Amino acid sequence: MRVLIVEDNGQFAELVAQHLEQAGIDADWVETTQRAECAVGDRRYAAILLDLGLSDRDGLALLRDLRARGDVTPVLIMSARHGLEDRLRGLQEGADDYLAKPFAIDELIARLNAILRRQAGFGGEALSAGNVLLDTKRRTVSVGDRVLPMRLRETLVLELLMRKLGNVVSRKVLADGIFGVDGERAMNTLDVYVHRLRRQLLDAAASVLIHTVHGVGYMLTESHKDNPAHSKPSDARCA
Repeated sequence: MRVLIVEDNGQFAELVAQHLEQAGIDADWVETTQRAECAVGDRRYAAILLDLGLSDRDGLALLRDLRARGDVTPVLIMSARHGLEDRLRGLQEGADDYLAKPFAIDELIARLNAILRRQAGFGGEALSAGNVLLDTKRRTVSVGDRVLPMRLRETLVLELLMRKLGNVVSRKVLADGIFGVDGERAMNTLDVYVHRLRRQLLDAAASVLIHTVHGVGYMLTESHKDNPAHSKPSDARCA
């Protein structure tokens, strides 16, 4: 398995690469977003470790470009920007995790391994609701005959909701399923993923709705769009 380190501090990048190698993970290193674009064009990486303060342009611009063209490679941001707004913005732009510098290398490796485990999936079955199909082995989501370029954490949210179709899934259960041992601390970012998933399903004309049960969690239901008795305009706004 190989990851890409996008970091303009060569000494730091080398340190990270050495520890990754000790953990059994190979790494390539580039120092600019331009070289990162070339690297991801040449090969497929298991994940990208992305700094934001790069010399040619902001790392978020690279992240936006990747997601805009449907590249769902997991991205772990590692940045000196440590405010909550910075973290939320990174996640909203499509990052799978965000780690503020300085941090322990062991934590970086643990978070990376968690992302890779989630990417591998834990089901191996197909789940369906309305016109939405989730292949838990390949980690692909389809609406009708269209495959959505959905990122890992949105896929995990969808899987947890589909497994409890018609029932409320608590925020804690969702956060623990997505973030693992870091679930409690990262719960304030859960809404970001739910909002992004809801928007993707809506844009794809999915016949399911994600309802917010305030103070409790979320619930997925089939919206029965093809049944006139259930196709009230207000249904789309009650989520």
